[in-house]
Amino acid sequence: MGEISEEDRQILDYLRNSVSRGQSYFRAKNIAEQLGLSSKQVGARLPRLAEEADEVDIEKWGRSRSTTWRVTLS
Repeated sequence: MGEISEEDRQILDYLRNSVSRGQSYFRAKNIAEQLGLSSKQVGARLPRLAEEADEVDIEKWGRSRSTTWRVTLS
């Protein structure tokens, strides 16, 4: 993965740490609440991070009210 922003790094660190504790499904709004970001900031970054991230696999999993993301360690 090339040069990433501070927000991208925060999201990736949060996801990696959460997955290592056994959590695997996330919504942008929940990630945003934990990191002090907006859900739009997180939601806009997750599809790009899904393609570029090396340390975690991010997969668009389901969509009801909002998209759920399945995250596993690479």
